[in-house]
Amino acid sequence: MKKQLTAIALLGALFAAAGLSAAQAQTTSTPTTKKHVVKKAPAKKAADAAAPAAKMPFSSEAEDDDSEPELGGTLSADFNCELGNKLTIWKNSADDKHIAIRWNKRIHRLTRVDTTTGANRFENRKVGLVWIGIPAKGLLLDSKKGQQLANECKNAEQQQADAAASAPAVAAAPKN
Repeated sequence: MKKQLTAIALLGALFAAAGLSAAQAQTTSTPTTKKHVVKKAPAKKAADAAAPAAKMPFSSEAEDDDSEPELGGTLSADFNCELGNKLTIWKNSADDKHIAIRWNKRIHRLTRVDTTTGANRFENRKVGLVWIGIPAKGLLLDSKKGQQLANECKNAEQQQADAAASAPAVAAAPKN
């Protein structure tokens, strides 16, 4: 009887070891498969597909969109910044909530953000661009990297005002 119990215990241990090895072999021999999730693009509105020319240049439908805005019927201003940087801003008189800005050979659409200081602040959160305009100059920031892209940006009107303010005042000669 003792021999039978020992034999059963040995067989049980063998089967347990064999089962463990088989389980390890199964987990290591079967490659892990990754599921690829395919995201579908959102369906475009029928009006956008039918009449793209009728779309407003800075319409609110494309909030923070990567696509370049249409610039027809807009006024542009070229800005010269320190370190030789240049940018162009387009404004639509019918839409004061958005501007388009050309930076690094790409045109981006920015949306107005309310401020308490009265400065004109426009952002595109998806791209990370922030334009802050005050009467004396403009500033372009990269909010994702937390750095300035262009500073002391002035259009022709601001440059003329700056030149007039820095010109030496000529005092009138006293009349005798």
